[in-house]
Amino acid sequence: MLSIRLDENTQNQLNFLAQQKHISKSKIIKDALTYYFDMTKNESKEKTPYELGSEFFGKYSSGRDDLSTTYKQKIKDKINAKNNH
Repeated sequence: MLSIRLDENTQNQLNFLAQQKHISKSKIIKDALTYYFDMTKNESKEKTPYELGSEFFGKYSSGRDDLSTTYKQKIKDKINAKNNH
């Protein structure tokens, strides 16, 4: 058994909802807690590295799709240009 104290506004909302839905206040509170527990369980699941950074992928894209395969040649070209000056 559990007792809780609610502020007047929350208690009025609970009473109104119980009357409108024709269900007990206990049922509303139990359903709300179940919903809350489900939501927090989903939040606490470990995210993959992709999920953690997905909003940033491609955000500052150069528009070029060859940068990961041609980077060595680009470095060589920059070094040669610097040495030739």
